[in-house]
Amino acid sequence: MEPSGFQIYVVDDDRDTADALAATLEGMGHRAVAYYDGASVLEVTQRVKPDCVLLDIAMEGMDGLTLASAMRAKFGDDVVLIAITGVRTDDRRVQTTFQLVDHYFVKPLDMPRLEAILAIG
Repeated sequence: MEPSGFQIYVVDDDRDTADALAATLEGMGHRAVAYYDGASVLEVTQRVKPDCVLLDIAMEGMDGLTLASAMRAKFGDDVVLIAITGVRTDDRRVQTTFQLVDHYFVKPLDMPRLEAILAIG
């Protein structure tokens, strides 16, 4: 399948999870790159703006809330942010992150829903 032109960054400190999700997105026809920390993503966005960032909320170092805040400050609504969490959704940081992003998922990821979101761009 030819890439659709969507540049997607997958950010998760669990390398296997990030790599697997990026590979799945590539299989769906997107250009996806896995990153394992928020600082790396912020650095690369100095050169290449993504269309979409899928970010884990509970990461070591820079967490998803901090990353989502930085991405919003840098790009406003010009980048689709999708949060993913495996922690309690009643956690204050999780709820605050949910307010900053365009979409969110509780693990395990609902792939048909993610495909539908990406299909509308």
